[in-house]
Amino acid sequence: MAGLSLEHPWAFAFGLLGNVISFASYLAPIPTFYRIYKSKSTEGFQSVPYVVALFSAMLWIYYALVKSNESLLITINAAGCVIETIYIIMYLAYAPKKAKLFTAKILLLLNVGVFGVILLLTLLLAKGEKRVVSLGWVCVAFSVSVFIAPLSIIGRVIRTRSVEYMPFSLSLSLTLSAVVWFLYGLLIKDKYVALPNILGFTFGLVQMALYMFYMNATPVLGDGKEGKQQEGKLPAEEHVVVNIAKLSTIPEKNYGNNEVHPVMEMAAKAVPRSCAAEEKKAVLAVDVARPVQAVV
Repeated sequence: MAGLSLEHPWAFAFGLLGNVISFASYLAPIPTFYRIYKSKSTEGFQSVPYVVALFSAMLWIYYALVKSNESLLITINAAGCVIETIYIIMYLAYAPKKAKLFTAKILLLLNVGVFGVILLLTLLLAKGEKRVVSLGWVCVAFSVSVFIAPLSIIGRVIRTRSVEYMPFSLSLSLTLSAVVWFLYGLLIKDKYVALPNILGFTFGLVQMALYMFYMNATPVLGDGKEGKQQEGKLPAEEHVVVNIAKLSTIPEKNYGNNEVHPVMEMAAKAVPRSCAAEEKKAVLAVDVARPVQAVV
């Protein structure tokens, strides 16, 4: 058992350390989902990183079972499957309808459809070492996708100048995890474990650098478009108030026999407030909402 054998003490040490750090990485989004639970809303958070991480964990469990003697890979990825599933369930519970449908679609497509195809092809078309090699490269490809998945968050950080959706603790733990698993793969001479973690280390450094750069920056709300309205348009909530003067009959001593004048005209001629009360003048104010498309 390469992963647990005392004949490879350094490999065992790094594999065990990798389990601890990766487990901490899986727990890093807990504050995010606690916030979702408290607000009963997913806000600006996305489900894609969690769905992809679940798929990657499923693949690595399959790879470890096919290769055998990879107990340390099985333990951490089994824990990852459980934790990521809980995250996705919570997301589906509080996400708006559109986000729920999108998450359900990629779950069915990726975690059921694609994983099922990979399972069938590797079982039916490959045997022995060939199966390990083909499955190993598939795992490398999708491990890379796990590290690429947060790119949407990185883009959001740059647009909004806010690190609210990219916790530093998560970026740090992912970077440390990549370093440890790279060394583990190197020591057990498993290139499929070592290679994707090179990219993971690189992305981790980029995320931490962005965090340090934007941590004290003034956030730009609305993805950088806040306060930018198109010329000639009003905000969606702005209303146009139209004053319509109600016609009133005025006594003969002021305007002649039964002349009719608008109340607003009388106000312009400085008619005393008491006279206005006696004649029971009224101004009808009509609040007319102009349908204007919101500027996002």
